[in-house]
Order: sequence, then C-alpha cells, then structure tokens
Amino acid sequence: MGRRDSMTASLDAANNDIPAPTFDLSDLTKSFSNKGLSATDMIALSGGHTIGRARCVNFRSRIYSETNIDTSLATSLKSNCPNKTGDNNISPLDASTSYAFDNFYYKNLLSRKGVLHSDQQLFNGGSADSQTTTYSSKMAKFFADFSVAMVKMGNISPLTGSSGQIRKNCRKIN
Repeated sequence: MGRRDSMTASLDAANNDIPAPTFDLSDLTKSFSNKGLSATDMIALSGGHTIGRARCVNFRSRIYSETNIDTSLATSLKSNCPNKTGDNNISPLDASTSYAFDNFYYKNLLSRKGVLHSDQQLFNGGSADSQTTTYSSKMAKFFADFSVAMVKMGNISPLTGSSGQIRKNCRKIN
C-alpha cells in the first residue's frame, strides 16, 4: 500500500510550485491559492518549517539588509553565513526546537526571528498576524489546522491508474 509517485523529477516544476523564500505575503497567498489552498492552509503548512533547515543563499539578504529581524538572530546567522560566501551553509528555521514538531516556529515569528523573508511575512503587520498569534499560543489549534491542510495538499493532482509507480523505497524509482 502506498501513494503513486512520478518516475522523473523536474527542477522547473518544483521551482514553479514551491513558493520562493523571498515571497511577500501576497505572493505566498497567491501561490497557495493557485493550488486550491486557502490563506489559513498556507499559514498552517508554513509551520512545517519548525523542523526544517535553510541554505544561507536563501536568507542572506534578510540577515544583511532587512530591519524586521531580531538583531541577536541576525548576528548568530551571520556567523554561519558570511556576506559573500557560504551559500550552502545551513541553519535551522527554528533554532529554539529544531528537532521538535511544535509551535515555536510561530513564537519565533512574534519575536521577529523568522529566518526566511517569506516566513517573517506571516507576522509583519498584515492579514496573517492574527492566525500566527493564535498558533503561537494554541499548539493544538496549529496541529489540527496543519493536519487538515496536509490532507488537502496531498490531494492536489494525485497520480492515479497506471501513472507513476508505488515505490518500494521512496528515495528511488523501482
């Protein structure tokens, strides 16, 4: 039993489907809406960054030029992400609890500790602030909304019939 997966990968398709780390809130909302997901889904699914990591190249401009970032976070990230080098150096998106699936990602956003520009957009004086605040204090609400949004996302254009294959090892085609 399993889910059908494609036989090939496409960098172009991934780059078109996955929101960029430089997106503003309106870009994020539009990107998710284009896949049939709501703003609520987008904010909930972004919470998956509580266990993720990012390459320096994806947050360098934020830590060196943006002002809506906690200065201690920026200083810490700069030590692993020099201004001109280290593109592939990685840092956790949630340094507080980087190996736990929890709501600290949202708590960090309230303290201007979003690593990616796109993450901090969820708490930056816009329409996402209220939901982000709710998730920061109500982990069960985040978990419930995340679960619903994951199911919705999993139902976006699933492969059926003889398309693709159910892999024996998810890391490679059979």
